[in-house]
Amino acid sequence: MVETFYGRAASLALQSAAGRPGGLPWLRGLLETIRSCSYVLEVAFPLRRDGGTWEVVQGWRAQHSQHRLPCKGGVRFSSSIGVDEVKALAALMTYKCAVVDVPFGGAVAGVRIDPRKYSEHELEKITRHFTIEMAKKGFIGPGIDVLAPDVSTGEREMCWIADTYTYTLGYRDINALACVTGKSISQGGVQGRHSATGRGVLHGIENYINNTHYMDCIGMSPGLPGKTFVLQGFGKVGLHTMKYLHQFGARCICVGETDGAIYNPSGINPKELEDYKRGHGTIVGFPKAEPYEGSILEVPCDILIPAAIEKQLTRENAPRVQAKIIVEAANGPTTPAAHDIFLQRNILVIPDVYVNAGGVTVSFFEWLKNLNHVSYGRLSFQYEWESSHYLLQSVQHSLERCFGKARGEIPILPSPELQARVSGASERDIVYAGLAYTMEQSAKHTAASQLLSPQQIMNVAARYNLGLDQRTAAYLCALEKVLTVYDEGGFTY
Repeated sequence: MVETFYGRAASLALQSAAGRPGGLPWLRGLLETIRSCSYVLEVAFPLRRDGGTWEVVQGWRAQHSQHRLPCKGGVRFSSSIGVDEVKALAALMTYKCAVVDVPFGGAVAGVRIDPRKYSEHELEKITRHFTIEMAKKGFIGPGIDVLAPDVSTGEREMCWIADTYTYTLGYRDINALACVTGKSISQGGVQGRHSATGRGVLHGIENYINNTHYMDCIGMSPGLPGKTFVLQGFGKVGLHTMKYLHQFGARCICVGETDGAIYNPSGINPKELEDYKRGHGTIVGFPKAEPYEGSILEVPCDILIPAAIEKQLTRENAPRVQAKIIVEAANGPTTPAAHDIFLQRNILVIPDVYVNAGGVTVSFFEWLKNLNHVSYGRLSFQYEWESSHYLLQSVQHSLERCFGKARGEIPILPSPELQARVSGASERDIVYAGLAYTMEQSAKHTAASQLLSPQQIMNVAARYNLGLDQRTAAYLCALEKVLTVYDEGGFTY
């Protein structure tokens, strides 16, 4: 699918360059360079199970592009993963990083196991062995290739990877912890990483749903309050997406997972559903909603959010989707055929290559934190607090000099919002602010952005007259940025 979407964007890029003397051969060569996957590592290593039996574990790491270093991408554990999927996801990471101006090349790793069938001890052995295999071949390192969580991996696995690399091939590298992001705080992680993808989804939706031009195109009123949404997938991304949208006034009416779905037209409380799933291991049977037997992708709503796995919206079910906006919180949930149907039906699709880039954006912040060896805000917290205090004190003294103190001192009391700011920005506050700014600057079309950064999704969509086709606009945006790097930097040989 990534190849198909890339091909459409590349075709438009070639058409736009057709009138430039000598431009086509040059552009064709660079587009082919960008399309190709640069390196793929395939490993197979033995695993001794807790019961004494042996088996062989297969894994892959694909580095799609090294136009920027290090490469960056997740590690997923899946029984169905293969080299073609790993290469496609690595390409998606290249374009995703380019869209949000994160200076990484794209990479992804996959280990072909079903993690539910292995003990924690066995998973640790697999993770550490896979890390060693990548390290021996130069597929991990803070300046070479940086790993991150993906499907069925999280903080635990990232800490195992960081520990393995730091105390083996990276033992002489002071920046060794930067070989992986998504770690726990004690191991060099950053505040806000756990919910970053979900919060990025929120900001991505905000940038479109508050845009009157796009809302007029699909016949919807601007703003999140009062909008209904359906969520497919209640994992880490789905949970935090649901929480943030609920916080900003939207109403979740249906949630689905592999073992069942629930429906409540009055709304489902994300905290109550989270607590229920933590206690029961499933959302099925949640007392404040009814079981839903049909396809949740076809439930009438304002916003449909596939936050599970690939290829959920297809040629077969796309004509029955009743949402006005589709938000791809998962990677690759929409097939090319479904994408075309949605365009014909005037449905706005906010593509995965942009809207779920919150994770890699905050991973970039964690990587920078590890290289700087200091947490965000630590050097400036006290100074900013004192500056705010002296500012309020100065205002108070100025008023007292002007009006006198006949009735006593004139107190200057900050509002609750200012008081929160006066207290100083925590690392989480700084990370969230950086994420919001990144998501806004990557998408929005304003007069200022047209002059300062023409390579933004809405600007590109307007320039190529793409209408609601934001996916092609996002791919074109990524291509232009990668082409600029190659054009200005050239090749080593």
